[in-house]
Amino acid sequence: MKEFLEKLASYHLFNYLLPGVLFVFLADKFINLDLYQADIVFGLFLYYFIGLVISRIGSLILEPFLRRLKFVVFADYKDFVSASKIDPKIEQILEANNMYRTLFTLFLVLLLMKLYKLIEASIHFVAIWDEYLIMGILFFIFLFAYKKQSHLISERVKANKQTKKTKQ
Repeated sequence: MKEFLEKLASYHLFNYLLPGVLFVFLADKFINLDLYQADIVFGLFLYYFIGLVISRIGSLILEPFLRRLKFVVFADYKDFVSASKIDPKIEQILEANNMYRTLFTLFLVLLLMKLYKLIEASIHFVAIWDEYLIMGILFFIFLFAYKKQSHLISERVKANKQTKKTKQ
């Protein structure tokens, strides 16, 4: 267990595991959804996965929405790659930024789950679809996360290629 925790990068700890643990705690308190795991190893993996899902919701849905509203503005990706090579502090700031995005997503997800539970309590047949709804949501979250990550890799390769050309 100690080795597992040592291998977790701070990004994964603060953007996946911490939000997952926090979600499980808050879901129990506010929604009466008990996701607590007595088995520590299984619990860590479950909490990590929950945090990962929350992070992806923030990255795929909320971040683009806030960008369209001009609530947040990003630098050009090529500029980001170049600046990151010069200023390593940018990576730390980005990690904190992503943690804040994941945390506000966590609270939105809790709110939506609370609303869903209220709907489920008044419209009983909705509960029949719980498993299908969860599986469908997870399918689309990771489908689009894969697409976004593939695009990010391509953009990073292009940015590094252009940086290399300008140095020659």
